[in-house]
Formats: sequence, C-alpha cells, structure tokens
Amino acid sequence: MHIGFFVFPDFQLLDLSGPLAAFQIAGFHQTTSPYSLSVLSLQGGPVKCSAGCVITTVPLSAVSLDTLIICGGYGIHTLSDSAVDLHALKTQAENVRRLGSVCRGACLLAELGLLNGRRATTHWRHGLALQKSYPDVRVESDKIFLRDGHIWTSAGISCGIDLALAMIEADLGMERSRAVAQELVVYQRRPGGQSQFSPMLQMEPDSDRIRLALDYIHQHLTESLTVEHLASQACLSPRQFSRLFKHQTGESPAKAVERLRVEAARTLLESTHHSIASVAHLVGFPHPETMRRAFLRCLGLPPQTVKKYHQSA
Repeated sequence: MHIGFFVFPDFQLLDLSGPLAAFQIAGFHQTTSPYSLSVLSLQGGPVKCSAGCVITTVPLSAVSLDTLIICGGYGIHTLSDSAVDLHALKTQAENVRRLGSVCRGACLLAELGLLNGRRATTHWRHGLALQKSYPDVRVESDKIFLRDGHIWTSAGISCGIDLALAMIEADLGMERSRAVAQELVVYQRRPGGQSQFSPMLQMEPDSDRIRLALDYIHQHLTESLTVEHLASQACLSPRQFSRLFKHQTGESPAKAVERLRVEAARTLLESTHHSIASVAHLVGFPHPETMRRAFLRCLGLPPQTVKKYHQSA
C-alpha cells in the first residue's frame, strides 16, 4: 500500500513525522513492508516546514496512491488561495482508496468540498472557524480522530499518530497496531477517551448573551436546563437563542449542556472518591445510566473506565 503525505511551505513538521514514523515502523521485522511511503508536494523538490527544516518531496502527480494524508500547518491558507493548486490536489484526492488529514489539513479537504455532509475533526482551536466557514461539514472538534466512510480526519499535532495507528489496525489488525504503539512508546488507545480537551475551551462566543448563558449552565448544572430556560437567561426567544448559540459555539444548547456535565463529571471522577452514582447526581444527570451514555457519546469511554484509570495512576 502506497501512503502519500502531502505538505506545503510552512507545514507543521510533527503532522508529517508522527504518522510517517508509525507507518514506517509497521514494516519493522517484516520481510517486505506492507507500506511504501512518499512525502509529496505540488511541484516536488525541497519544502520548508514552519520550524525551518527542509524536506525533500516528490511531485503529487508522479505517484499512484492507496492513501493520501494532508498535513496541517500555517501555510495551508496560502495554498487554499490558489485555484490551480486546489484543482491538482482534488484530482489526486478523488482517486485514492483512503483520504486523511491531520490538524488543519481538514480545512483543505473542506475547501475542496470533500467533507460536505461528513463528520470531521481538527485541532480544537480551529474547530469553530472550520464550522463557520464550511457549514455543510459536521465538525466535532473535541475528537482525537474520526472516520466517515473512506475519509479520516484527526486533531492537531500528536493526534496524527492516533490516526495512523487506527489506519494500521484497519489494514493489518490490532496486534500489529499494538506493536507499533509499543515501539513508539505511546498508548494504542489514549486513556481518558477520544476527547482532545475540556469543552469549555471550545466555547468562546463573541456574543455577551451567549457567554452569559454558558456561565449560567456552568453554575447550574444540577438544574433542568431547557432551551426555553436558557433563552430567558439570554433575553432571547428560544428560536433566536438556539440559532445564535449554534452559530457562536458550534454546538446546540442541549449538546453543550451534556458536554459540560460530562466534563464536570470527569473532573470529579479523576479528583475525588465519589461513587459514579454520586457524581451523576452532583452534575445533573438524572441517572447513572444517562451519564454512562453521555460519556460514550462525548469521550468514547464509560465513566467506570475513567475512574478505574485514575485510581490506578
């Protein structure tokens, strides 16, 4: 399988080197490596990353790929301004079995129209901007990585390694993926779930009314936080509030309430000896099973796993 990594001037070096190393290590101790690897750019030749290192690349049009992974970095916006370059990249992207991105590489996939109607993630700092710029993309910017059909997207920097490990598992099985993770000295599945960060970091609205509503949610998690009640706190109609809240935060009010309750519950599970039932009550979940389902949706792990991991740490 030929894996190509697409870079451009001012790309982020770790977006390339992390997943590249994972695929390379997958071939260790094998008579024939399952992967051939290429670093690609539009024209080929030397490309300088944002740290000043120069990488030698192959022209994008010169290879036939199984998988194309778009790296991220500051230079991605300059690339997005060139219609000719975008056309060349889209032509290649539409002819691979599997397409992926690391960090802001998702912005390039969105600009090409390849994420329309799909779930995608990126670095948490850029998730809201991605959602506003490309409303047809279903951005879930708290996730470490996501797969929607043949398109895989990951969050920033080190999350490219998680993406590569998941691809290796899909190609070669869990045992090989686990062996690569051990060689890299990283977790095959990160403890604490598939969430990048505290959801409060994502929600930085410009509107004073939405900030007021978020503060109210945070301080009244145990109450019934209906859209109508929150809208009254923001002095808006429920319809106006829901529309503005989604635009400003990238989340529906109900989803935001759930995420903030999950974050509060996770903090309690990690820092106290409260039982799971007690934690559910303290953060406003009506029943431990309701909290368990919310954890699975938001973190990818049940509360029991979070509690067990931090008790043993």
